[in-house]
Amino acid sequence: MQKFMEIFKRPVDLIIISGMLLSLCAGFFTYQHFRQTADKQIEATSKISFQVYLRGVTLTGKEIPLKAADKTFISIRNVPYSDLEILNVKSERKKVVLPTMNNKKFLIVEDFSQANMYDITVTLTDTAKITKDGAVVGGNKIKMGLPITLEGKDYKFNGTVSDLKIMPETNDDRFHNSINENDNI
Repeated sequence: MQKFMEIFKRPVDLIIISGMLLSLCAGFFTYQHFRQTADKQIEATSKISFQVYLRGVTLTGKEIPLKAADKTFISIRNVPYSDLEILNVKSERKKVVLPTMNNKKFLIVEDFSQANMYDITVTLTDTAKITKDGAVVGGNKIKMGLPITLEGKDYKFNGTVSDLKIMPETNDDRFHNSINENDNI
């Protein structure tokens, strides 16, 4: 039995020693800046605004529950994140495309068969870490197509990110308001 244990003792010792040498080499290269760690990939921290597109929201009430300057709680990929400020809300009833008599032009009119169905675009703002791959919010890269859930006291809507803008560093509210108006955020 003792001879059996001595046979397996040497390879295990060699594996442990080689693992320690590899970790020392990785530590040396990290210290000498040959290898980047995750915290060095962040280039800046900036305010961002992103639009969430909510397709086919059914509302039978008179008002849309999302309002500009309110806060809404968001979940990114079904993981709860935080309350964010709503910058702007645009809503339109569902539309349908109808051909005209000359078959070269089309009319876009409201779809009366779906009178309570809306498409809503909500613009949110947050502070993000800017990396080479884009903006990171709550450990998630914010990119177009990312599933987002907006939740308030009387609503819970699922949508996707449809636009993302990095806002310039300034404290001038007039400047930020002109950006919002000119870019139709």
